[in-house]
Amino acid sequence: MREVRAMSTDDIVSRTRLLENEIRIMRLEQTRITHEIQNQRDKIRENSEKIKVNKTLPYLVSNVIEILDVDPNEYGEEDGANVDLDSQRKGKCAVIKTSTRQTYFLPVIGLVDAETLKPGDLVGVNKDSYLILETLPAEYDSRVKAMEVDERPTEQYSDIGGLDKQIQELIEAVVLPVTHKERFENLGIQPPKGVLLYGPPGTGKTLLARACAAQTKSTFLKLAGPQLVQMFIGDGAKLVRDAFALAKEKAPAIIFIDELDAIGTKRFDSEKAGDREVQRTMLELLNQLDGFSSTTDIKHHMLHRLVLSRVTHLAHFAVGLRPPVTPCIHIHTLCPSFEEKITTQAEQPKD
Repeated sequence: MREVRAMSTDDIVSRTRLLENEIRIMRLEQTRITHEIQNQRDKIRENSEKIKVNKTLPYLVSNVIEILDVDPNEYGEEDGANVDLDSQRKGKCAVIKTSTRQTYFLPVIGLVDAETLKPGDLVGVNKDSYLILETLPAEYDSRVKAMEVDERPTEQYSDIGGLDKQIQELIEAVVLPVTHKERFENLGIQPPKGVLLYGPPGTGKTLLARACAAQTKSTFLKLAGPQLVQMFIGDGAKLVRDAFALAKEKAPAIIFIDELDAIGTKRFDSEKAGDREVQRTMLELLNQLDGFSSTTDIKHHMLHRLVLSRVTHLAHFAVGLRPPVTPCIHIHTLCPSFEEKITTQAEQPKD
């Protein structure tokens, strides 16, 4: 107030006009910003409509071949040359191959974050612009999906009689590394990659695996060795790869391979195409076993049903599946003794 009282009348009038001009300029700026906000909203609405139109099904199914980092500064432009705007974009670009067997380079990937894409991913693209609109779930063989047991096993260890030692070995090899993973990491202990159950038929091998799956709350994939013997070359190996890929996606999971001796025999020279295909399937199984880290939440249970002694039937197995080559635990199931049969019978519920 003292400053205003000290000012003359002309100074006050001049100051008032200056403030009125500033207010008028601010109101004009406010009006401009309001119009700009409205224009941006209209653009967003228009772009949303375009995206909605472009995302109209059906999509063209494609595979990501490669993700590239593009820096336009690495490529110099000649003076006076036309400059392509796409060539000046920085960031990720993609190479895709469509289901029509055509390969395209995408300088603009589309609506999917480039950081989430990797080579081999299945994506849906626009059939006109080929922009990636959505990532699709991984494709698995329908026969592999049928191997997944929908209902979780309900068997308990108390339902199995005469295999107390085998149950304890199975708990230490499979259940504890899944349910107490952090303890193994703190102690620096590498859990086994799998378990090989062998012994006469009817000694509880399948029951052991189902009880193990129930205790770990794991996805249970049940494969049969004869199912992996296919007519066409590479078909059995593909089943093995898809089964392990599905188990990795649904981890923690237990892969249970019944009748493994159908593909797990020793390698031998043969001129028959069928024998060579069986060996290819067995090699793919060995590759998957070696390639899987034992710290993952996936365990492999290989069931071998042979009425033979331990030394005899293990000798018929492939070298890669026998100790000490394989990092798997071998558990021998035997017929229960008379006392164990009596105990098991007493534990069964009576009608």
